[in-house]
Amino acid sequence: MTTYTCKSCGKISSEGGHLCDPTDAGKLYSCGSCGQQAKKKKHLCKPEVAKFEYFCGGCGRGSVKEDALCDPQPMK
Repeated sequence: MTTYTCKSCGKISSEGGHLCDPTDAGKLYSCGSCGQQAKKKKHLCKPEVAKFEYFCGGCGRGSVKEDALCDPQPMK
């Protein structure tokens, strides 16, 4: 199914005629935490960020799991 996003307001629809300035959105992912549709598979939302227990000392990326980071540091 083709999905469209509006360049003006950011709304998402499966029918381009329902948007003021439709653009092909490509593949969309549904967030397991908040249910929001996002273009990026690694969508971060407030419920997910609140679960972070570690961050990478090298790049600053956050994670729930220590083994998902190259230089894990505990959140303080």
